[in-house]
Amino acid sequence: MSGTDDIQVFLTYADIALASSLIVIVLIVSWRLRLKLTKTLLTAAIRTVVQLSFIGLILAWIFAREQWYEVLLILTIMTLIAGSAAKNRVKRSYNGLFIDTLISVSVSAVLVTAIAIMVILKVEPWYTPQFVIPILGLILGNSLTAISLTSNQLINTFHEQQGRIEMMLSLSAKPFEAIHEQIRAAIINGMTPTLNSMLVVGIVSLPGMMTGQILAGADPTQAVRYQIVTMFLICVSSTLGCTISALLTYRRFFNQNKQFVIPF
Repeated sequence: MSGTDDIQVFLTYADIALASSLIVIVLIVSWRLRLKLTKTLLTAAIRTVVQLSFIGLILAWIFAREQWYEVLLILTIMTLIAGSAAKNRVKRSYNGLFIDTLISVSVSAVLVTAIAIMVILKVEPWYTPQFVIPILGLILGNSLTAISLTSNQLINTFHEQQGRIEMMLSLSAKPFEAIHEQIRAAIINGMTPTLNSMLVVGIVSLPGMMTGQILAGADPTQAVRYQIVTMFLICVSSTLGCTISALLTYRRFFNQNKQFVIPF
């Protein structure tokens, strides 16, 4: 029997070592152009191998056991790390920023993941690790990027346009009216990577999830359907996360008397 249905390629450690050797090309470019990225590249490459190998062992163990409390623990850790990563990407911090980013990430990602698992995919039981862990991870990764972009731009704008905002407040503008344009611009900035991906997906690029499924031997039509679903999930989660983040940040910059303040 011929065809692609029987083709299955198993990667060995030698194959991984060969792929990792390609990093030498990047190192040469960095050295020749004096990009000063050698240390960062090596650190990133090593962490990629170590972190993915470690999570592979953890997931294999969890997949074999399928205990709801173990799956819930992994999901909680993933969410906490995502909130911390979003906070660390914001250049100008303030007291409470981690709480704001964690709420933005967790509410948007958990809500959308729950809808995906229980309503769209109808997975039984809901804590089946094969589905819930990769879906939440995919949504968290994209949401934290969108949230950090939104928070970063909004905070910078508030610092840079403090005088303009205070002037509008002095002219009887309500707090939200004074900063509406800044919030709108920040949310658009956070959503831009997601929207750009949706505009070219399938034409310019094949997403990682879809590519991985096809390489693993999955039916291309099913891989496409899964990718369409995940793209919409990412879009919704990113939009919710950016909006929640912008509103939480906005509240930090106004006191109970509706006066504009710079939090520290």
